[in-house]
Amino acid sequence: RLGLKERIKAVLTPEQSLPAPGQGALGIEVSTDRADAAAWIAPLADAETTHCVRAERAFSRALGGSCQVPLGGYAIIENGELWLRGLVGSLDGQTMLRAEARAPRLDARMLGEQVADMLLAQGADKILAQAGIDVRA
Repeated sequence: RLGLKERIKAVLTPEQSLPAPGQGALGIEVSTDRADAAAWIAPLADAETTHCVRAERAFSRALGGSCQVPLGGYAIIENGELWLRGLVGSLDGQTMLRAEARAPRLDARMLGEQVADMLLAQGADKILAQAGIDVRA
């Protein structure tokens, strides 16, 4: 869009580097008493993106996600199903725990929590504790 395509040297795939949960998704807040404003922006909503971001945010929330937490999460719709991949990395980058799962689109929040639980079962809580996050509290 900016006309700078020739400056791109590499494109990182999710297999190479999972982005932060919600990375690149645009959110617009509207006051609950402004139904007119909500109606104006309604055509901007994309259902697939909403499901994906809902799963990614549930994943991040379950792991105490913030800018200081070394985690990545990326969801897509594939063959009509929601697919979420997640990771937690140690602060020194030496350890990377990965998990992924699939679920129906309407189960986005449950999927995010499921992938977080899978990582916790692998020891993600110990890695997150190094970043000052206590997910068991």
